Amino acid sequence: MRSSPPRALRLHRLCVFAAAWGLCGAAHAQILFRPAPMKPASEIIHRQDPPSISTRIMDQVTPANAHILVSLSRQRAYLMVNEVTALDTPISSGKASRPTPRGKFTVLEKDPNHHSNIYGNFVDSRGRILRAGVSAKIDSAPAGTHFEGAPMKWFLRLTAEGVGMHVGILPGYAASHGCVRLPSDIAMYIYQKVRIGTPVEITD
Repeated sequence: MRSSPPRALRLHRLCVFAAAWGLCGAAHAQILFRPAPMKPASEIIHRQDPPSISTRIMDQVTPANAHILVSLSRQRAYLMVNEVTALDTPISSGKASRPTPRGKFTVLEKDPNHHSNIYGNFVDSRGRILRAGVSAKIDSAPAGTHFEGAPMKWFLRLTAEGVGMHVGILPGYAASHGCVRLPSDIAMYIYQKVRIGTPVEITD
């Protein structure tokens, strides 16, 4: 018994036959070249190794001896005492259009309940979000709404321009507007172990 030709070939032959009658066109193209289904978020988000804490070393960390090292290429941050790592955590740093600055910094400000004065949402009088992910510098608030800054819990300011370390979403790659995002529980650990003046080094 002869096997049937592939479905796409059968459709193509039908299209050739029907072309003279104007029966083939966009519909056929959609069937033959239908795009692949969208991947779920779980397949797009990159997996990062979870945080690692050395309880023994963490007990030795104080605001007087702590310092922080951030590796942008590894997307990791380290809470250090001398040259020993007490805490190793995944991060999400600034994306290509708004990169996290490299260099040596110090903690300029600590604010456990900080909110951005640039990025956030437009909300109405009931607190309902009408436009999310806006910039107060670029976007105009719709009538009857006001700007509400995005929460940046356990914020550690590193620059006068507003770059800092704080709680945020970690998709597994650089995705922030310049800040260093941290897991919520880890951000609290680091916040408690540093002080204004704590050294922070951000490297490749």
